[in-house]
Amino acid sequence: MSGWMSWFAGKKDTREGARDAIVGLRQQLLMLEKKEEHLNKKIEEEMKKAKANATSNKRLAMAALRQKKAHENELDRIAGTRLTLETQVNAIESANLNAETMVAMKKGADALKGIHSNLTAEGVDATMDKIREQMDLTNEISDAISNPVGMGIVLDEDDLKEELEALEQEQLDDRLAGADRVPSHIPTSPVGQTAGRVNNTAQAEEDDEEAQLRQLQAELAM
Repeated sequence: MSGWMSWFAGKKDTREGARDAIVGLRQQLLMLEKKEEHLNKKIEEEMKKAKANATSNKRLAMAALRQKKAHENELDRIAGTRLTLETQVNAIESANLNAETMVAMKKGADALKGIHSNLTAEGVDATMDKIREQMDLTNEISDAISNPVGMGIVLDEDDLKEELEALEQEQLDDRLAGADRVPSHIPTSPVGQTAGRVNNTAQAEEDDEEAQLRQLQAELAM
């Protein structure tokens, strides 16, 4: 526990140290910017003084130019210092970002390790086998439920086939027996069939004539 707390405290100290360093460097940069503004004003003043005394008082003009040059040299040094500080700030910010990124990546790796600690290839294979077994059982149960049941009656297919053959033989015998009893007077010639149709036509015409006669008698009676 103490090791974990010391590690956490060390990480916290590192982050706070980086933050404090960045804050201090930026404050120093602000001071240098103000110093640059002050030197620029001094340079302008010395330039104006040199111009004002260029013809009337050369010694004073030369002194102003020397002072202006000194301010410019100081300004160059400040610019170099500013560049160094800005480079350092960028480096610290980049390093801090990298450190935070590594912390996040380590947490992710630890999370994956914790998840996989209880998982093995053999265990996954065994689980998948169990799932397949249960799926097969489910399919068998579904097939059994969907198939029609005989309500407890067990049918012998051989007996059914024998009974069907007996029925077929019985029908065949009936047909043969019927063929033996065909009436001898049934006309076998088309002539007999034509005569039958002629008789039917004559009977129809006779019935029609009787109907017309009865109708005529009824009209005369009126």
